[in-house]
Amino acid sequence: MGHVRGIRPVAWPIAALLLGYPVWWALGLGGLSVIVVAAPMAVILWRRRPLKVPPGFGLWLLLLAGLLLSSLMLAEMPPDTYGELGPGRFIGYLMRLALYLSLLVLVLYLGNLHEHELPQLTLIRMLGVLFITTIAGGLLGLVAPGFEFTSPIEMALPDWISGNSFVHNLIHPTAAQTQKVLGYAAPRPEAPFEWANAWGSNLSVLLIWFVVGWWVYGGARRRLVAVLIIALAVVPVIHSLNRGLWIGLGVAALYLLVRSGPRARTTMCLVAGAGALALALSPLWSIVAQRLDSPHSNDIRAFTVSATVAAAAHSPVIGYGNTRNAVGNHNSATTGKTMWCGECGHPPLGSDGQLWHLLITQGFVGAGLYVTFFAGTIARYWRDRTPVGMAGVLVMILVLLYMFVYDGLVTPLSLYLISFALLWRASLTRGSA
Repeated sequence: MGHVRGIRPVAWPIAALLLGYPVWWALGLGGLSVIVVAAPMAVILWRRRPLKVPPGFGLWLLLLAGLLLSSLMLAEMPPDTYGELGPGRFIGYLMRLALYLSLLVLVLYLGNLHEHELPQLTLIRMLGVLFITTIAGGLLGLVAPGFEFTSPIEMALPDWISGNSFVHNLIHPTAAQTQKVLGYAAPRPEAPFEWANAWGSNLSVLLIWFVVGWWVYGGARRRLVAVLIIALAVVPVIHSLNRGLWIGLGVAALYLLVRSGPRARTTMCLVAGAGALALALSPLWSIVAQRLDSPHSNDIRAFTVSATVAAAAHSPVIGYGNTRNAVGNHNSATTGKTMWCGECGHPPLGSDGQLWHLLITQGFVGAGLYVTFFAGTIARYWRDRTPVGMAGVLVMILVLLYMFVYDGLVTPLSLYLISFALLWRASLTRGSA
C-alpha cells in the first residue's frame, strides 16, 4: 500500500470531508457535510464515465427506490400514533433522501479514484485523524460540557426550519449531552457529532481504522503516539456511559482473537489483561459499575421497539416515509410531560436503532435490503485476511450489531459506507494485480 504526502486535486473532496470535519461542525454542517461535498464529486464522476460499480450496488438502488415510494405514505398515520402532516416531516424525509443519494455518490467516487490519486493508506490515515478529532471532542465534552454556540447555518435558516428538533441537533454545535443516566446529571460527550450515541458509534469505527493506519502500517514513533492516544481515549469512552460502544469494543476484541494468528492472539490477551487490570484499579471502574446497575433506558427501548414493529406491520412494504410519535410511553398512556410525570412524552418511533428506523420509514422490505447489503459484504470479503480486509469486515459486523441500538443517521452511515468503499477498493487493487 503506497502512501504519498501530497493530496491530488481529485482527492480534495474526501480530504475536505474527513480532515476538515471540525470546520464543518463549527459551521453547523457536520453531519450534512457529505451532502455538500457530493456535488463536486458527482460532477467529476459524470466526466469519468463509464464508472465501476461495487458489488451490492443494486441493493442500495432498491433501498433508494423504496425510500422514494415511501413518500406516498407521509400523510398517513399508523394506529396508536399522533401528529399532523407538517414541514418537519418533509424536512426529515428530504434530508434522509439527500443523505442516501450523497452516500451513493461518495462510494462510487472512492471506488473510481485510482490508487495513485488517493492511496488506500492516505484514506485510512484521514480516518485516523478524524479519530483523534473525536477524542478531542470527547475530552471537550467532559471539561466543558456546557459548551455550545449558534452556528452560521443556524443563524441563516428561518426559525421554522432551525426550530425543528431533528434539524436543531444537526446544526447547533454542542460539546455534550447532560443526562441523568446514573441518577444525577452527568455529561455524555458528543462533539463533533450530532448525538452522544453517534459519538460512540463513530469512535468505534474510527478506532479500527486508526489502528490499521497508525499501528499496523506505522513506524515506531507513530505506534508510540497511537498507544498514548488510545490510552487517553479510555477516559471519554468510559464517561460516555455508552453501553452499545462498550459492547462493540468487546465484539471487536473477540473478533480479532478469533481471526488473528497465535502470536498476535497472545499479544492481544496480554494487552487486554493489562488494560482490564488498570481499569479495575482506576476510579473509572466505579462509573462502569454504576452504569451497569442503571439500565434505565431498557424500558424506554422496549416500548419504542414494540410500538415501532406494531406500526410498521400496517405498512410492511414501503413504511411511512418518516418517523411518527407514539401515544404515551413506557410510564404512562398520557401524552406529553406533566408536573407529576416528568418522564412522560412522545418517543419517536424508530429512534432506538437503524433497524427500527428503517421498519417505520421503509417497512420490512427496506430493513431487509439494508441487512442484506451489509451481511452480503461480510460474506463476500470474509476470506480477505489483509489488515484492510479484516478491519472492513469488522466494521460491517458492527453495523449489524449497532442497527439494534444506534441510528445510522447521520454521520455513522457515512463512516459505514466509507469502510465499505475501502473493502471494494482493496478488491479492485487485487483484481488489477
